[in-house]
Amino acid sequence: MKAVALTHYLPIDDPNSFLDVDLPKPVPEGHDLLVSVKAVSVNPVDTKVRAPKDTIEETPRVLGWDAAGTVEAVGSGVSLFKPGDEVYYAGDITRSGSNAQFQLIDERIVGLKPRTLSFAEAAALPLTTLTAYESFFDRLGIDRDGGNRGESILIIGAGGGVGSIGIQLAKAAGLRIIATASRPETSAWVRELGADEVVNHREDMVAQVRAIGHQYVDHIAIFNDMRHWETAVELIRPQGAIVTIDDTNLPMPMDKMKLKAASLHWEFMFARAMFQTPDMIGQHKLLTYVAREIDAGRIRTTVDTVLSPINAENMRKAHALIETGTAKGKIVVEGF
Repeated sequence: MKAVALTHYLPIDDPNSFLDVDLPKPVPEGHDLLVSVKAVSVNPVDTKVRAPKDTIEETPRVLGWDAAGTVEAVGSGVSLFKPGDEVYYAGDITRSGSNAQFQLIDERIVGLKPRTLSFAEAAALPLTTLTAYESFFDRLGIDRDGGNRGESILIIGAGGGVGSIGIQLAKAAGLRIIATASRPETSAWVRELGADEVVNHREDMVAQVRAIGHQYVDHIAIFNDMRHWETAVELIRPQGAIVTIDDTNLPMPMDKMKLKAASLHWEFMFARAMFQTPDMIGQHKLLTYVAREIDAGRIRTTVDTVLSPINAENMRKAHALIETGTAKGKIVVEGF
């Protein structure tokens, strides 16, 4: 099978940062599906894994953790899908990735693709949707069905992939959304997706949020980086909660969190698959729910840029766009 892989971890402008390779076609066993990959999307996690380091892979390593495709074959333990089903999923960071013609993926973290979306539109959704959904409804404990209607949420980094779907999920749950964006085009994007208010995360967010009438906010999601930690701590209400998806080596003072009896939650959507948690099938259920919401017209895809075909050249272009830190929505690469 064709695949895009790496052997050395290099800067993205190096022509050897990604290579077009031929690899053996895998065979499904147990709970695995063999998926014929039609489209993939690129996320910041891809660029973090590919970041330059001294490691050399003896066999080419395939990255990619967002895909849509067709089930080609199934393992003996599969009960949720059959060959021919169109599916979408984010995958498992401990296994070979989706930047290949065929991929093995555990059925418990796969959903049927939304019927109303193309493969490219569907591939834009799984990782960011799982991350935003788990952040709000599993970590922060917000009621998906409106039990927290009217409460406020500050989404820091709202114009990116996670924020773009997160705005829609928060809106569907009845929350009042304060989104951050730093450029006119991302400000327009987050308003189009449903943000009630927009503030600039490159300026004084505390002053901006208070100027629009919020002394504190009920919930905060940090969907870009932890430079905004102290701002989030200042703005969270007493007994409120903050969720973040970012790795950090920055100081995170906790004294004000303690005074407010506020809580911090980490979100990592790969945790269920990585640790084979008892609720691993929850991601199948989650993706199934979101597909229904999309087909009903209540949630839209967040794809912004589509490149074709899936090859080393276009993967380098996609990674370079992500590394600018200015991409809005999702970048998808489709077709072999």
